[in-house]
Amino acid sequence: MIRLPKAKINLGLRILRRRPDGYHDIETLLLPIPLRDALEVLPSEEGMKYDFGDWDEPSEENLVVRAYHLVKAAYPEVPPVEIILRKRIPTGAGLGGGSSDASNMLLLLDELFELGMSYDEMHQMATRLGADCPFFLRDEPQLGEGIGELLSPFPLHL
Repeated sequence: MIRLPKAKINLGLRILRRRPDGYHDIETLLLPIPLRDALEVLPSEEGMKYDFGDWDEPSEENLVVRAYHLVKAAYPEVPPVEIILRKRIPTGAGLGGGSSDASNMLLLLDELFELGMSYDEMHQMATRLGADCPFFLRDEPQLGEGIGELLSPFPLHL
């Protein structure tokens, strides 16, 4: 099964205050854009396999791999998989490529293995992966508050 995780841009960012946990409370308007990576996941009879092309050496710290392990911990019946990731979203550009890949991994595993996860369950997992990961669970402009994880749809037509 293949998903095409989108990038995002922030249309404004207001930093409100520093929190005791080191994060900042923010307000930001997040907009998905059509720049995409390609993420494919296949059940694997041979155990976990990774193919991230020339982009990255796969490791247990990669957000896509971490997303798999979060789902596997909650749903032990999920089998080992082969993960194929082709990056087009530039790394470190603030476009959320890694976060998008991780959130799309949650969506993909839920669909592929018919897990029936609720949005709230996926949102909790996505928040554990990163502050902007929950944004990528829905393909729509959203107002982000808190550390970016408190989201509400924002009607925006450019």
